[in-house]
Amino acid sequence: MPQFKTRGCPRKLGIEEQILITLEYWREYRTYFHIATNWGVSESTICRIVHRVENMLMASGLLRLPGKKYLIKSFEKIPVIVMDVTETTIERPKRQQKRFYSGKKKRHTLKSQLVIEQKTGLIICTFFGRGQQHDFSLFKNSKVRFHPSTDSLQDSGYQGISQYHQNSYTPKKKPQKRELSSLEKDYNRELAKQRIGIEHVNRRLKIFQILAQRYRNRRRRYGLRCNLLAAIYNQELPLSA
Repeated sequence: MPQFKTRGCPRKLGIEEQILITLEYWREYRTYFHIATNWGVSESTICRIVHRVENMLMASGLLRLPGKKYLIKSFEKIPVIVMDVTETTIERPKRQQKRFYSGKKKRHTLKSQLVIEQKTGLIICTFFGRGQQHDFSLFKNSKVRFHPSTDSLQDSGYQGISQYHQNSYTPKKKPQKRELSSLEKDYNRELAKQRIGIEHVNRRLKIFQILAQRYRNRRRRYGLRCNLLAAIYNQELPLSA
């Protein structure tokens, strides 16, 4: 456990307790008021503790994702990657509401793009966007690129990705006035089986209720929190042990 330096008068809660409060906030996503009542401190103190611990964890470098460069440098270790976008509901914005409105979810959301290694489930990198943004547009804005030898698996939201990466696989779409052939249906089923790992990753991340419930905080810290939780998830994998 890193030793975080503090200034001023000694705090009522030690660093271990502050980290526990932050984990409790992420996991249960109760209000600052409810957590403050349990710990016998003020609501503003809990808010400051959560922000301070999050900033310290990021600055420590202990909870970092491999990043986009890992996809190119370590291509021999990751022959197959899986990419998907998940959404988190947010409070209705006061401004620019249309930019956050997701036609798929029929509500205002923030989108998170995850890129994982198929074999181990390691989260390699993330990228974030607004609910109105299409999945493929989110991919283009993220500037994520794969080694030519790497196979990438995506859902139908990434139609057109073959222009950027030849070894990419997306489901076959049903043509107008025609049904999919049995071979195309078998292909879609097999692709879904190969992609199921990323759905499991999304489910494990959303054990933290801050990602599963309606996000009540300022949006600018959403990406920071997602990256920290993704790094914690990576720490639990056998590869990271």
